[in-house]
Amino acid sequence: MSTFVSCSTQILSATGFGGDESMGVSMPNLKVKPVDPSHTFTAWCNSHLRKAGTQIENIEEDFRNGLKLMLLLEVISSETLPKPDRGKMRFHHIANVNKALDFIASKGVKLVSIGAEEIVDGNVKMTLGLIWTIILRFAIQDISVEEMTAKEGLLLWCQRKTAPYKNVNVQNFHLSWKDGLAFCALIHRHRPDLLDYSKLTKDNPIHNLNLAFDVAEKYLNIPRMLDPEDINSTPMPDERAVMTYVSSYYHTFSGAKQAETAANRICKVLKVNQENERLMEEYERLASDLLEWIRRTTPWLENRTTDNTLVGVHKKLDEFRNYRRVHKPPRVEQKARLETNFNTLQTKLRLSNRPAYLPSEGKMVSDIHNAWKGLEMSEKGFEEWLLSEMMRLERLDHLAQKFKHKADIHEDWTQGKEEMLQSQDFRNCKLNELKALKKKHEAFESDLAAHQDRVEQIAAIAQELNALDYHDAASVNARCQRICDQWDRLGTLTQKRRSALEEAERVLEKIDTLHLEFAKRAAPFNNWLDGAREDLVDMFIVHTMEEIQGLIDAHEQFKQTLGEADKEHKSITALAQEVQTIATQCQIPGGIENPYTTLTSIDITTKWSDVKQMIPKRDQVLQTELMRQQSNERLRR
Repeated sequence: MSTFVSCSTQILSATGFGGDESMGVSMPNLKVKPVDPSHTFTAWCNSHLRKAGTQIENIEEDFRNGLKLMLLLEVISSETLPKPDRGKMRFHHIANVNKALDFIASKGVKLVSIGAEEIVDGNVKMTLGLIWTIILRFAIQDISVEEMTAKEGLLLWCQRKTAPYKNVNVQNFHLSWKDGLAFCALIHRHRPDLLDYSKLTKDNPIHNLNLAFDVAEKYLNIPRMLDPEDINSTPMPDERAVMTYVSSYYHTFSGAKQAETAANRICKVLKVNQENERLMEEYERLASDLLEWIRRTTPWLENRTTDNTLVGVHKKLDEFRNYRRVHKPPRVEQKARLETNFNTLQTKLRLSNRPAYLPSEGKMVSDIHNAWKGLEMSEKGFEEWLLSEMMRLERLDHLAQKFKHKADIHEDWTQGKEEMLQSQDFRNCKLNELKALKKKHEAFESDLAAHQDRVEQIAAIAQELNALDYHDAASVNARCQRICDQWDRLGTLTQKRRSALEEAERVLEKIDTLHLEFAKRAAPFNNWLDGAREDLVDMFIVHTMEEIQGLIDAHEQFKQTLGEADKEHKSITALAQEVQTIATQCQIPGGIENPYTTLTSIDITTKWSDVKQMIPKRDQVLQTELMRQQSNERLRR
């Protein structure tokens, strides 16, 4: 990578990959869909990251933690950045990206409207803009051909290298490269052994593009940054992507450039001297013209007289606006161009070890600055005077219209709000429906808070109308009072409804908890009841006293568990009764149905009654069988 150059690059717009204008890159004014340069930028980044044994897959994601971004800068600059933060928290990532941005800024790049947060958040436009700035600064900015900008120099280099080739006319970095012949010509100019240019035609652009990209990748170690299909099918290929790729050719073949530069050195000195003389003449001309315009304009701005009519003030205002829109902007540009030319000239002279340029008397940059400052002071005073006149004549009418407009909007918004807040619609809701109502009420509270500023504005306007002695202040005050009174009522009703909703939610959540507890306990108890009923009617066949006695003992053990079962039955039915009590007291019909089970307290009670009735019957059956076995036992003896 070439050494750094003392030059500033500024990101002017994140959405347009800022910095283009500062490096001489401007997109043509055509209505075409922009092409995404992500593929090209990714390939360019990977061509350097591979030197460090890594690469990226997704340009908008892989730079978010800042680690690979810092590594990329270290590789392309051959410098060591501060130690990165290895944490995985957002603030670690922001710290890493800030270290990268600080490093870029230290190289003379002004980063405007971009921050580490956008890169960490995966803002693709900001990320692509940052990568484009890095490419400009470290791959394109140092391209210099005959004192031209980086873009112009790279374009001139391409034109010179491809000039001898048929069907190649490089005029830009988009349309001139669509058929692939320009890429092939650059390769053939420096390495004629790699391809046969005479066999190529404009009719086969995909073949030409693939040939150039494959040869460059295989033999020149230039990664494949562009897609032939995209280049050929897109009405206008992305200028940034093509410049990035072509700059790789430039750096690969830069050795040949040195000889050409040496041959042009003498010519360049002559051209520099001619350019310096041209800049001096242009400065004198621009300075004289600008100072004369300031001398003519200042008296007009200092004239503060009027016919004291609104028509007269409006006429002066129109004249002033026309001055601001039509007459002044070209002069602002003229002043900026004049200062730029002066600074450029002085820099060129200093670099050439020539004496500094001294303008004619009264035309120094400081003289122009003082004259311009006086113009703007007069302009400011004239504008303030115009505004005060307009305010004096229009203020009252404007405030009255503003009050009516804001009051109308507010009253439309409050329409039906009191009835809504007094509604008892939540009385018949289930828990999920009530929670939805509560969310809706919370949204209304936010809306209500957002309208607080409007009410305050209405009151402030009414107060100002009173202070200025508005003729219909009585009606304004009456309407303002109605609005404030209603606003207080809305606040009170809002709080009452919130309290009512919270109380209803608490009750329904209590019922829901009881329902869930009932379901958890009723299911196993119901299973136990079903098993007990099956056992109590189970038929048996015995042949000995021992067998019948075993059944009797088992039955006795079962009866000993009835006490605990009775307690469980009472606890379960008590849960259902508590639900019924709460629902009755709070008049909540939706709280009766249990959403967690189909079992009811009646089901459990019925089965429990069946079990208690079946126990004595089972006792009788077992005793009868015992007596029969005792009789059989006597007969056997």
